[in-house]
Amino acid sequence: MKFYQKSLLSLSLALILSTSAVAAEPWMSIFNGKNLAGWEQKNGKAKYEVKDGAIVGTSTKNTPNSFLCSNRMYDDFILELEFKVDPKLNSGVQIRSNSFPEYNNNRVHGYQIEIDPSPRAYTAGIYDEARRGWLYNLSDNEKARKAFKQGEWNKIRVEAIGDTIKTWINDVPAANLVDDMTYSGFIALQVHGIGNDSAKDGTQVCWRNIRIITQDPARYARETTIPAQSWYNKLTSDEKNQGWKLLFDGKTTNGWRGARLDSFPDHGWKVDDGLLVVMESGGGESTAGGDIVTTQKYGNFELKVDFLITPGANSGIKYYVDTTLNKSTGSSIGLEYQILDDLLHPDAKLGNHEGSRKVACLYDLIQAKDKSPRQMGQWNHARIFSKNGHVEHWLNGRKVLEFERGSKEFRKLVSESKYKQWSEESIKRNQPQFGELPEGEILLQDHGNTVSFRNVKIREL
Repeated sequence: MKFYQKSLLSLSLALILSTSAVAAEPWMSIFNGKNLAGWEQKNGKAKYEVKDGAIVGTSTKNTPNSFLCSNRMYDDFILELEFKVDPKLNSGVQIRSNSFPEYNNNRVHGYQIEIDPSPRAYTAGIYDEARRGWLYNLSDNEKARKAFKQGEWNKIRVEAIGDTIKTWINDVPAANLVDDMTYSGFIALQVHGIGNDSAKDGTQVCWRNIRIITQDPARYARETTIPAQSWYNKLTSDEKNQGWKLLFDGKTTNGWRGARLDSFPDHGWKVDDGLLVVMESGGGESTAGGDIVTTQKYGNFELKVDFLITPGANSGIKYYVDTTLNKSTGSSIGLEYQILDDLLHPDAKLGNHEGSRKVACLYDLIQAKDKSPRQMGQWNHARIFSKNGHVEHWLNGRKVLEFERGSKEFRKLVSESKYKQWSEESIKRNQPQFGELPEGEILLQDHGNTVSFRNVKIREL
């Protein structure tokens, strides 16, 4: 009898401990099962409603992709939800996504966890909506492709922690992506556009039991057997189709030379673990290895560069560079997308116009607005767009300034800046004024501080 009582007590304690362990996971529901409070629809006009404790999205003809977006933004988290989808309809769950007026007129963009009932069966693969296309499909993961249940409720699990996104479909590991284009954003439920297809009109996708862990999610993360796929220093198929090219392959310095050399500098720069790094040399401008420039010149272009700064660091990305203009000390001359630690470097308080030497500014000329540089130790994403005189600077997915090269306003700014002498020198040489060359090199600056670069991509427009 005592043995039976002890066994029963042990069993009870085990059940209590097991229940406590499950209860200890700090899940929060982000759908109340009754209405759409806490959610907002963006872009298309597909219908969203709540039926029987589930969110039901109904496709509508002649409207773009529709998204029901959480009002709250999330960075690191574990997300679980159940879904059921019509076999004729494509859908997805957006994570770390955003919608900005300056980005394709508020187009929702960011990581999408695919819902794909087609024979392709890429459900739980990772697609980059309105940006780079497929990042992790399931072509090599037959087990995950077979895990999807047609016409039934399915469960997706997503772990987005740091630069790694992992997914599961019905508890089968599906994707394992390493990428940090976006660290934070909303969650959204997609009803895919169907064009004018009457056969798909009124088809539905449903979601329920939507819950999330945001409190120390790494503690509750699962192991996965799926190999990691990194998109650092690589082009997606969509990028290739759009004409993008790598300016840095992650392994060599091919395509670059010293700004005052015929070859790449033999010191001051290094390629290390997929990074192009300018090394610390005391903060001097172009006094160690010196600036590096592309071996090709560019006119109309779009450039993307990831950069990582160290505390107090200074550097820059220059474009329309003329390496023959300044043969003395200092950096080569061109328009500059400033790279700077705004908190620690004294340059942040200087400049011809207040704040015009901070990160993402057009150096010494135009201040960057509404910018959100990431905290120290995180990568920032720079984008420079230049076509037919119109130039834009972007930082971490947001446009922070724009101007017209050669306009009266631009020339006035130059005449009031440190670049006035270079405009005058250019005129003496019967060349276009500062910043107005039809084409020039792309330059990465050596300013004597450790700064790393990767994902250096360009496409000619």
